Amino acid sequence: MPPMPMDVLIVEPIDGQALAWLQQRHSVRLAPELARDPRALRQALFNVRALIAPPAVALDATMLHAAPALRVVGLVGHGTEMVDAVACARAGIEVVRAETASANAEAEFAVGALLALLRRIPVLTDDGARVGRELGSLTVGVIGVVPASLPLVRLLEAFGAQVVGYDPAVHASDPLWAGWGVRPLPLRDLFEQADAVCVLLPFFNRYRGLLGERFLRYCRPDQVIVSLSRSAIFDDAVLAEMLDSGRIAAAWFDSVEPGWLDPGRPLADVDTLQVTPRLAGITRESRQRAAWTVVQRVAELLAAAPRAPDDVTPDSADDWPDLADGAASA
Repeated sequence: MPPMPMDVLIVEPIDGQALAWLQQRHSVRLAPELARDPRALRQALFNVRALIAPPAVALDATMLHAAPALRVVGLVGHGTEMVDAVACARAGIEVVRAETASANAEAEFAVGALLALLRRIPVLTDDGARVGRELGSLTVGVIGVVPASLPLVRLLEAFGAQVVGYDPAVHASDPLWAGWGVRPLPLRDLFEQADAVCVLLPFFNRYRGLLGERFLRYCRPDQVIVSLSRSAIFDDAVLAEMLDSGRIAAAWFDSVEPGWLDPGRPLADVDTLQVTPRLAGITRESRQRAAWTVVQRVAELLAAAPRAPDDVTPDSADDWPDLADGAASA
C-alpha cells in the first residue's frame, strides 16, 4: 500500500511555535529518529513535498531519487556540505536556508572571544608589567563580508575600536566600506596594522592555506586572531610557528579541520590556541529565527505549487540501492 501523501517531513527538531504554525497549514510528520537511519529516511520520503533536515543528513542524488514529489529542502542548522546542490537543482528542488539567522550570535561570539583573549594573554608594557588589553583601544581587522560582518563591526565600534576590513570579492572602492565606517586595506596591510583580526571569510578551495607565509609573518606583534571560518583557510604550520614564537599572542578557532590537533601536527601542543566545537552561531535565539525563516518559506513554496494528483506507487524497497549506514557529520 503506498504511503499517505505528506506535505512536510521534519527530521530536525525545531522551535515548537514554528512547528505548530506549520502544522496548522500543512500535514507534517516529525521524525528526528530518521536522521540516524538513511534507508528508513529514503523510504519515508516518497510522496513528501518538503523536507526539513539537519546538516548531518546526506542529501545526494541517490536520496533524492527516492523523493519524486520533493520540491523543498529546508536547513535550520548550519552547513550545506552534505547537500548536493547540483542534484537538487536538476530535480527542481529549492534549498531554503536562514542565512542571516545566526549573524548576531556569531558577532557576539567573536567579540566575546576577542575580550577573553585580550585579557587572558598578557602583553609586556614599557615599564615591564605584563597586563591585558582593552578592546576599545585597538584596531581590529575584519576579513570577509558575510551576514555577521556588519553586526560585528557595530559591536566593535560600540567598544571604541577602529575597524579595518578586507574581502577578496569586495573592491576597496565599494561604497559598502564607507557605509559601514570601515577602512578597507590590502590583506598584508591589514595584518600589519591590526591588533586583532576576526576571520569570517567563506571557504572555497582556492582559499586553502591563504593565510600563511605571505601574510601571517607580517602580522603586528602580539596580535590575536579569532576565526569563525573553516580553519583550512590557514596554513597550520605557519600559524603554529607564529603562535610558538609569540608573534601572534593567541588564536581562537570555532572548529578546526579533522586531524589538525593530532599528535605530531604543528598545532598539537600549542597552548595559546583555543578551539570550540562550532558554537558561534548556535543560540536559542538564532535557532528560533532560523526555524521561523525556514517554515515560512517552506509554506510559501508549497502554497505556490499545489500537490498534483498522485497515481504512482513507490518502488519496492528491494529495488532501492543501499545507503551507507549512519549519517556523515558535516
